[in-house]
Amino acid sequence: MARIPTLSAARGRLKTAGVLASTLVLAASLTACGGGGESANPAAQNSAGSAVDANAFPTTIEHKYGSTTITQEPKRVVTVGLTEQDALLALGVVPVGVTEWLGKFPGTIAPWATDKLGGAALPEVLKDVDGPQYEKIAALKPDLIIALYSGLTKEQYDKLGQIGVPVVAQPKEYNDYGIPWQEATKKVGQAVGRATKANELVKGVEDKFAQVRKEHPEFAGKSALMASTYEGYFVYGSQDPRSRILESLGFKLPADLDAAIGDKFGKSISAERTDLLDRDALVWLIDTPAKAQEILGKDALYTGLKVAKEKREIFVENEGTYGSAVSFVTVLSVPYVVDRIVPQLTAAVDGDPKTEVKPAS
Repeated sequence: MARIPTLSAARGRLKTAGVLASTLVLAASLTACGGGGESANPAAQNSAGSAVDANAFPTTIEHKYGSTTITQEPKRVVTVGLTEQDALLALGVVPVGVTEWLGKFPGTIAPWATDKLGGAALPEVLKDVDGPQYEKIAALKPDLIIALYSGLTKEQYDKLGQIGVPVVAQPKEYNDYGIPWQEATKKVGQAVGRATKANELVKGVEDKFAQVRKEHPEFAGKSALMASTYEGYFVYGSQDPRSRILESLGFKLPADLDAAIGDKFGKSISAERTDLLDRDALVWLIDTPAKAQEILGKDALYTGLKVAKEKREIFVENEGTYGSAVSFVTVLSVPYVVDRIVPQLTAAVDGDPKTEVKPAS
């Protein structure tokens, strides 16, 4: 799903679409296929990455549908969540199967993560339009299924459980698709027995954020927002990982943001709430600059806002690697984003409308 509009629509389907009830025949098929062993893709197993922590197993992970205990180091991991492959790769674990989302990258491994493959074969790519591909997942003979950045339903969770291996669903503490990258990294690290390395990775990225805040005190307290032109104006709330990037850089989100969109990762706002877009910096996730300008330029309400008049907008193309990285928000994609968005934000908030916010790729 390469575009933010498609992404938003697909997320809605993931949350609302039901999964057909499991039959005894399918259950037997899943059980027969799953439970470890060899598959047609043996090369895409764990690479020689970071060492497993002492006494890492058994370990129990709490999630939205209860808890899951993992008794030994997983060797064949499948990700049903949309971004967990990055955390796995950062920890030296190459998944055998990943779920496609953004960018149409080979093996669903983005450019910011490809060097972590270490010569291993690309994972099998899974689709998720109406739910997980249960039989295809089972055929990969996983010994762990991870669905942290997901909207997995209880029915889907139970059906995956019929494969006969541990399934880790999204946490109950956050909205669906709302787990912070720090938590995702740490939970993946716990699941594969590399919690120590996961903590080190998180600290490294948080140190990068701290350095940016130190070098750019002008960001502190400035208001910022991420939005797209999907179904009018779609704004991302405080529980969306994209918004958390802005906060980590020192910006603040609109005080009434969540009141306007409710307990969702984002929502299309009415024309009456166009004022929500009037920030010190506004990051637009768009198809193309020309299309965005066509849409925005025709809206007198928008063009009348100071953010538009003073050219404090940042336009990020969904189809590019940069746009995909902005939406991924992982331990590997965040540094890639920070290196590109900081110069743009610096230009946007310098107080001079003549300063050009240059595109990044």
